[in-house]
Amino acid sequence: MRVLGLMSGTSADGVDAVLVELSGAADHPHWTLLRSASLDYPTSLRQRILAVGQGEATTASSLLDLSEAITKIQAAAAHQCDPEGQAELVGCHGQTLWHRPPESSETGERLHGTSWQMLQGPLLAQLLNRPVIFDFRAADLALGGQGAPLVPKADAALLGRTNGWRALLNLGGIANLTLIPPGTGPDRLQPVRGWDCGPANSLIDLAMEQFSQGKQSCDQGGRLAAEGHCDEALILRWLAEPYFQLSPPKSTGRELFGRADLTRRLQDMQGQAIAHQIATLTAFSAAVVAQDLHKLSDQNHPLPIELLVAGGGSKNHTLMRELNRRCRGLRLRRSDELKLPSQSREAMVFALLAWWHHLGFPGNAPAITGAQHEAVLGVRVNPA
Repeated sequence: MRVLGLMSGTSADGVDAVLVELSGAADHPHWTLLRSASLDYPTSLRQRILAVGQGEATTASSLLDLSEAITKIQAAAAHQCDPEGQAELVGCHGQTLWHRPPESSETGERLHGTSWQMLQGPLLAQLLNRPVIFDFRAADLALGGQGAPLVPKADAALLGRTNGWRALLNLGGIANLTLIPPGTGPDRLQPVRGWDCGPANSLIDLAMEQFSQGKQSCDQGGRLAAEGHCDEALILRWLAEPYFQLSPPKSTGRELFGRADLTRRLQDMQGQAIAHQIATLTAFSAAVVAQDLHKLSDQNHPLPIELLVAGGGSKNHTLMRELNRRCRGLRLRRSDELKLPSQSREAMVFALLAWWHHLGFPGNAPAITGAQHEAVLGVRVNPA
């Protein structure tokens, strides 16, 4: 089956689209990436998404306008990737505005998590004239899970296994890790693991936007960070914060690592040169990943033999150098080397999740999200 996958991440920089052919066993499919495309959000739309996602007050009418604009950009990316309409099915993540993991109330009552991926599913199905699977997190959240990350189980299916534990790191707005058990030996029966480590590009991008007065949305290639020196003492203090001490399952987003969090960290660095501040934020993103990997040894968990890196942050050379420096003993390389394009990987995941929905195959993993049991993910809507 040919499936179109659409992904717009927490960086809110645009939509990645892929056309994938999938066949064979659900848990170990044969896949071919036929085509990919990326479509940037217009600057004004990105600013609206980030403002609403950071809690800026708005009207119901404005939210409806925003959801329609997001949906139409998703449709435009789909047409750009698949102009002939080859796909039989579309999997679309939507645009995350807010994510709240399960938590306990002041009275001790356990509250279910909730997550908002803005999209008008029926409108997208109508614009593309094909069935759309969307709202992938809701079922896992209803089962008491985190609703995220959803990519680890799909990563394992797409990448397959090797002789030892394999780690895949996605550097989007948030850094998330997947740990895939080996194909042989006693650990082959272990479950796939995965969790959100903390910020990857979110704080760096917001800082660059603030320092450049909106002229730059990211530190292109990590050039500014390369000119500065990071504050190691400050990074060590930040690593002691509550989220980084949590054990998986755990998930997060801009609600925790957004503008308010950046403001606090910039106050900690007040008086330092801008290049030093960007260097510290970049090194911090690498340090949260390294700390989580080092904790595996404390849990008597074998360390992975390699770390594959995907996502926009893999193009930040300074961030990659920091990962290399801090994740000692790991072979670090981009996922592109295994023919899993860094930029397209998450869109491919949502194509696979849509195909799994079509097959009735569960898309979540309780060992990762903490849900009560496995479930088929997503809601299907057909064109009218």
